[in-house]
Formats: sequence, structure tokens, C-alpha cells
Amino acid sequence: MPSRPPTLAYKAVVLLVVVAPLLATLVAIYTLWERAVTWRDVTLFFVFYALIAFGVTVGFHRMLTHRSFRPHPVIKFLLLALGSMAFEGPALQWAATHIKHHAQADREGDPHSPAEGFLHAHVGWMFSSDVADPEVYCRHLVNDPIVTFISRTFLLWGALSLLIPFAIGGWEGLLWGGLVRMFLTHHVTWSVNSVCHTFGKRSFETNDRSRNEWVVGLLAFGEGWHNNHHAFPRSAFHGLRWWQFDLSGYLIWALEKMRLAHEVYRVPAAQLARRSQRAGDARATSSPLAPLVTPAPTSAEPVGAP
Repeated sequence: MPSRPPTLAYKAVVLLVVVAPLLATLVAIYTLWERAVTWRDVTLFFVFYALIAFGVTVGFHRMLTHRSFRPHPVIKFLLLALGSMAFEGPALQWAATHIKHHAQADREGDPHSPAEGFLHAHVGWMFSSDVADPEVYCRHLVNDPIVTFISRTFLLWGALSLLIPFAIGGWEGLLWGGLVRMFLTHHVTWSVNSVCHTFGKRSFETNDRSRNEWVVGLLAFGEGWHNNHHAFPRSAFHGLRWWQFDLSGYLIWALEKMRLAHEVYRVPAAQLARRSQRAGDARATSSPLAPLVTPAPTSAEPVGAP
């Protein structure tokens, strides 16, 4: 039975739940400026948010789960350690859950589909007893020594994400560089699961409800171009048009230029045009990242391809 589109009231409630805490944090910073919040606190917040967000988007998601590029071992270790600092679960479990999501996106068995309610997709799914088994969904990673080491030491990296800002800035550093940062990181990541399967635009036909949402795209360093991602799961770049800002994609491009990443997968132009839902979208200018490197061989099926 087809689902009905969300009502205006429903959209307003979702907007309040997702955006209000972020706005409240900004108001708190403004009202407490130079009384309880300083430039050091704000700097710790943004630096740790950026580093750990890259660990999730570039490390856990594009590198580990979808094999969008092959990194230098040191870069691989650093990205996975930073991703673990997000407190979103060990690397192996994160990858297994996401691969299961792609395999059953918005159908029965999807760990976090809005088909079971927006709040379930956003946070409720984590209380489910149905856990994705890495031996089933990412067995190739179970034998990877770097991945297994980072996964086993997950709590160490999570603790460091709190201890380091505390060592730099005391209790205020722990608050802003640790707890407030963790709050925003979590809600931005969860918004990809919930908001980007509920609101936004679709540029490509996929067997799910994935959508592109520019606000999440900015906050999640490019992950909000989620319909693009579900159309081309293995692509290292989720922003496929020049105006779809993808900060994670630019980091991968920079690593590639420094020869710290190779076999970076790009969607071939002909395939991109063929999959476009509208002729006007097919003629649109692609991302400036797209023509910089010849795509990797396409014989391997992308992980979680629809």
C-alpha cells in the first residue's frame, strides 16, 4: 500500500525536533558569550566536530562500507579512529548496519526506515534487538587487522574524544568539544537516516525513499545528497552537480592529490546521464570533482547497489 506524503504539520514537527536543538545551542553560545563560553570552547567544538565528522563520512561510510577509495594504511587508521570517536558504535558494527540498510532500504529488514516512523528512523531503531551481523554483511572486513583492532578498542577512541578536549580546555572544553559536539554529530548522522528518507528532492529513480536535502548536505559534509548516494552507492563523491557542496568529497580529492588515496571511484558521465530522472537534470553541469580522474574499473558491483 503506497504511503501518503507527509502533511505540513508533520513536517513542522520534524523540523522542530531536528533543528530546534541546534538553534538552542547557538542561542546558548550567544547568551553566554564571555561568561560561560569563550573562543577556546567554540574552537574546540568546531575542530573536534570537523575531524570526527570526517571520520564518519569519509572513514566509516565511503572508505570502509562502500570501498569508494583505497587509502594509505596510516590514513585508514586515522579515519577509523576518528570515526570511532563519534560514539556511533564500533567500525565493524557500523559498516554491517549500513550495508544491511542498502540491501533492504525502506523495506522489511531495513534497520532504520521512516516507513516505521520518523522517530524510529532517527533514533528509535537503536533500541531494536535486531542487530546486523558483520559475519553476514561485511565478512571481508572481519579479517582486516586495522578494522578489527579499531573495533576492539572502540571505547578507547570514544574516551579520547572526551579526554582530549578536557585536557585542553578543562570542564568547558569537555562540554563544548566533547558533549555538545557529540550531540550535534549524532543528530546530523541520524538526520541522514530520517530526514533524507522523508524530505527533499529526488534526482534519480531508486528502489527506496532516499532524497537529497541540502541542509543535511552542509551539516553532514556532503552526506545529505542521499538520493545521489543510493543511486550510486560506491561513488566517492555524493555531490554530483557543481552546486551540491560535498566537503567530504573534497577531502578525498585532496588525499588523492597527495597520493594518500587511490582507486577513487567516480560515476562515469554516461552512466550518470542515463540514470538521471529528468532530461534537464541530465544536461546539468556535473561536480568539478568528476572529470579529474578516470573512474576505477566498474566490473565490481558497488556495495549495496539497488
